Amino acid sequence: MRWVDRLGRDYADVCKTIRVFMRKEVLIRTMINNMTFDSAAIDPISQAIRDALLGLMAAMHQAQVEASKEAQKAGIAHARESGAYGGRRPSFDASIVQQVVRLKNQGTAISCIARDAGLTRQTVYRILADPTASIAKARVWGTIY
Repeated sequence: MRWVDRLGRDYADVCKTIRVFMRKEVLIRTMINNMTFDSAAIDPISQAIRDALLGLMAAMHQAQVEASKEAQKAGIAHARESGAYGGRRPSFDASIVQQVVRLKNQGTAISCIARDAGLTRQTVYRILADPTASIAKARVWGTIY
């Protein structure tokens, strides 16, 4: 494996998984730094060093996960403050929403509207379900097409 921290979601999960593998006498070798962990360590000093290295690697993974979560929270807070939070950038602008509504009112089929507007049928249905919200979302993101 590349890193032992890929064996679980957090510190406790990684350590638990490694201990299960060691009880089953599975050899664990990292590909990046060629470290080997197995149940062959018999004396207490070797076991302590092995467990300390595994614990350190798992703890580093946990710290990275926590830092990523904090960065994600900060990014979401920034997006909310700037008004850009609310999902992906829409594939349409306000004029396309108006075109979709106009074509539907003229009785045009959904598949034809989608083709003419360059949208998917699902997007057309979503626009028609709430045109006002679609226009508001398009305006938050600005004119893009």
